[in-house]
Amino acid sequence: MTFEPIIPFAIFAVVAVALVGARLVTLRQALAATGAHRRSALARWAAMTLAVTLLLLATTRPALTASGDDAGERGSGADTNVFVVLDRTVDARSDIDALLDRYPEARFAVITFAPGPTLMWPLSQDVWSLQPEVDGLTALPPGDPTRSDAAAPGNILRYQLIQATQQYPGSQNLVVYAGAGAPGASTAQGGIDLPADSISGGAVLGHAADGAIDDATLRRIADDLGVPYLDRRAGGDLPPLETRPDATEATEPVPAAARTELYWLLCLLAAGLLLGEIWLSVRELRQSRVARRDVLS
Repeated sequence: MTFEPIIPFAIFAVVAVALVGARLVTLRQALAATGAHRRSALARWAAMTLAVTLLLLATTRPALTASGDDAGERGSGADTNVFVVLDRTVDARSDIDALLDRYPEARFAVITFAPGPTLMWPLSQDVWSLQPEVDGLTALPPGDPTRSDAAAPGNILRYQLIQATQQYPGSQNLVVYAGAGAPGASTAQGGIDLPADSISGGAVLGHAADGAIDDATLRRIADDLGVPYLDRRAGGDLPPLETRPDATEATEPVPAAARTELYWLLCLLAAGLLLGEIWLSVRELRQSRVARRDVLS
């Protein structure tokens, strides 16, 4: 079994300690009951505690891993992190779809900007759930060009690369930037400053926003990232991404174990326990209201 936590361990530990403390407080209330009510209160306390534990375990993304001959060959992108940086004023869905097909075993993160930079999809290997999100990334109307900044997602990308290096040591990082280069911007465009040797490869993809594109700005961003610039206005198949010589193994099929995710099962069990508690609480509320009416009558 393997784990791929969706939150840093420090945050997980703080949340876990807080929830354990809260459950201990409610345990005192359950122990204060007497007779049959005490048994019922303890049973419900145990069920809610189990639900909380299951949800905490789900955030660690446990998975069963096949080994030996059962594992077979994984697809391209094993042990690779792909960071897609998307200008929302362009339509690059076909290129992102091509990346998802090309690296089915990679972990993907999506950072959007224009408007402001946002981590739309944290780094995750759940490509199946990412696909419908990508389908909804239609191009937005260009905003005020005087406020456009093609380098706006630089800080988010920097911290995501640092976190990926710490969480997945030895993995390769590919950065694919798709945008128009903030055409019509009246202010000087900033640069993207990233940790040295944090990128193994990738590309800057030039797409027009409402028919306009600034190739010079996109080429400068490509230089900042250390990746080539590809003009994608003509469409067609996405060319292979260039990588450093020492990064080729990360984008080739490699023997590895296949993961069977279990977080959904843990969430399903927790949801069943929570629905049972909601049903019991609603029943008690109705009974108390009926008893109150009987007393008043």
